Amino acid sequence: MSRIHQIVPESATGKAKELLDAVKGKLGLVPNMTRAMANAPAVLEGYLSLSGALGKGALSAKDRERIALAVGQANGCEYCLAAHSTIGKMVGLTADQILDSRRGTSVESKSAAIVQFARQVLDKQGRLSDADLADARIAGLDDAAIAEVVGNVALNIFTNYFNHVAATDIDFPKAEPIVDHHEVCATIPGCDETR
Repeated sequence: MSRIHQIVPESATGKAKELLDAVKGKLGLVPNMTRAMANAPAVLEGYLSLSGALGKGALSAKDRERIALAVGQANGCEYCLAAHSTIGKMVGLTADQILDSRRGTSVESKSAAIVQFARQVLDKQGRLSDADLADARIAGLDDAAIAEVVGNVALNIFTNYFNHVAATDIDFPKAEPIVDHHEVCATIPGCDETR
């Protein structure tokens, strides 16, 4: 059960109503996270503004979703994993691409560079070395892509933390747990991982 009240769009007033109506107009529905954020319209407006601005950047919708999935997995945000697994499918990611993103990788070299750099930014709390940035550039990221990856990581940290605090009720299909085949095999006598 959510720990922050979720504003019902039909009973919202003022700025909260304006923002929730905009969300419904864009998505066709009002996710529970935005309903909870609407308690403080400045929070919802900030989220929508940053999300909207980054949506107009150079990173593709697929790569923005890959970042969201990698960050959500690292931060253990079940709400975000459910939402971004659904949105990922909507923008064309396959089930395997969604799982790879959650693991912080991709079979596509440019997307792998993006999602791995996002995980570095997250894991090192932005304190990357010159070598880390050089590696990102060698992998094909220019300064604009680097800046947008950082922006998308920050956006997703914000939503992850918000949903942790709010314990937002999940209103998307739950994300499948990631199965570590090495851990499973270790529990089965005689398991051969090479098969």
